Amino acid sequence: MTQATLPPSIDTEEFAFTDNGPWAINEGELRWKVGLDGVRCRARAQVPVLTHPGFLPPGRRVIRTGRILGTALFMWRWKEKSAGGEVSRAGVSKRLRVAFERLGPTYIKMGQIISSGEGIFPPELVKEFRYLRDRVPAEPFELVRRTIEEDLGVPLEAVFAHIDRTPIAAASIAQVHVATLITGEEVVVKVQRPSVASSVSKDLQAMSWFAPHLVGRIPISALANPPALVELFAETIVEELDFRLEAENMLDTARVLRSTNQHLTMVVPRPHPTLVTKRVLVQERLSGFMWDDAEGMRAAGIDTEAVVRASMVAFLEGVMLHGVFHGDLHGGNLFVLADGRVALLDHGITGRLDESKRLAFLRLMLAGTTNDVRLQVQSLCQLGALPLDTDIDAVIRDLNLDGPVKDPTKMTPDELIGEIRDITKALLGYGARMPKELMLYVKDLLFLDGAMATHAPDLDLFKTITEIAMYFATEHGARIASDVGMAVTPESINIDAFKASIGVSNDVDTLTYADLQERRALISKRMEGQQQAARAAVKEASRSTGGGRRGPLARLRRS
Repeated sequence: MTQATLPPSIDTEEFAFTDNGPWAINEGELRWKVGLDGVRCRARAQVPVLTHPGFLPPGRRVIRTGRILGTALFMWRWKEKSAGGEVSRAGVSKRLRVAFERLGPTYIKMGQIISSGEGIFPPELVKEFRYLRDRVPAEPFELVRRTIEEDLGVPLEAVFAHIDRTPIAAASIAQVHVATLITGEEVVVKVQRPSVASSVSKDLQAMSWFAPHLVGRIPISALANPPALVELFAETIVEELDFRLEAENMLDTARVLRSTNQHLTMVVPRPHPTLVTKRVLVQERLSGFMWDDAEGMRAAGIDTEAVVRASMVAFLEGVMLHGVFHGDLHGGNLFVLADGRVALLDHGITGRLDESKRLAFLRLMLAGTTNDVRLQVQSLCQLGALPLDTDIDAVIRDLNLDGPVKDPTKMTPDELIGEIRDITKALLGYGARMPKELMLYVKDLLFLDGAMATHAPDLDLFKTITEIAMYFATEHGARIASDVGMAVTPESINIDAFKASIGVSNDVDTLTYADLQERRALISKRMEGQQQAARAAVKEASRSTGGGRRGPLARLRRS
């Protein structure tokens, strides 16, 4: 029986899978799933050990890391820095990307996170680091064969009628090959890179030693909380190193999507009932449009605005109602089927919130739709972004959260920089940090935000946010009220909070994503102009002090 003639699958009653799968999932018969609770607990228990900063750094790894990154930056200073602007940024971005590739899985994973930071990191850096998603140099096929045969315990030919020697994707932890089983099903095979576990351990030891020394050194680093960032890497990577946990993540995500009726808009590929091990994951092969191929989708009659809207709703439902969500959304992990449904791939990083944090997220979202500033700050405290004993009234007062909205496009560069400086200083004073769950959540939101640029540039943001909030009020209002004791109705929705979050005054009635991009471009241009003026002033001061070698400014720069 070929895949084209398969009957409707019975597992779609429980999971958001394709209608006609190559096999059906029955959790009670999955031998690879036995004991996974213990496996997950043991993986998490490794984190404190891996991230404990030793008295001395791991010498060889630190030296190698310093040599590779130092060489990359030296070559950039020599060849591209003097050109300035886009040429300089493109040059350093490419050299850092190549350096991250050489440094291995942990740095590649860091680069993947940066590649999802559109609007936060320079566009040249984001564009270059996208190559780290699935175009990292692949392992030789003989090593792939050896891993598969060792884990499955049989020769390759006993399982696969054919397997492509060239991978369709190669990333930090693994690479993926297209294959056909001897029983005829078309599949993809995810195979872990050899020695990845030992290299990750060494990287984490080095990062853990450096991280405490970065706290408070630079504002963005302090707010991101370097030790917590290392802990996030550790928690995600140690679980990614066991593909049985990823297969379980696939089932849990598919179950959540089905329970919220999002199986009509999103699907997850089925893991194989028996061909799943710690280092090998065989799963259903799906095909469709690459996520960035918006023009191809529109030509095929797919409503790309509806795709983005459905993705946002499904993501928020997973976070707010179930505490389970795909934690690594990017263009390489999604594509769109011919029927318009989004396929979610690569579930190695899956956000899992305990009940207290899920309820905190839920309160945070509700506070945003009702413009309850106090509840927003309280929720951030409960999530760990601020200490629990934070004086909430003082935070609201010092950050002017209940004051009039300041439009950044109407501020001078000096005013804008001063505003950012004052807010950052105040947050640091309160001990603000970015907890790991919030990091994954924000990263996914940044991706969905960027998706609007290609899929829905003319979407009215105010109207869409209101529609999504009303959907939650009507579809999940009773559940939400039961969870947090707050009545949620369409009348309670207040779009002013969203306007304030993007620096738009209340008198603006409509705003498309294209409009928002123009605002961001204007702010970026002003900031860059201010930086160029500052550099020019430094050069002029240097010339006026005899070339900068004997004057006080030069001495300050050398110190």
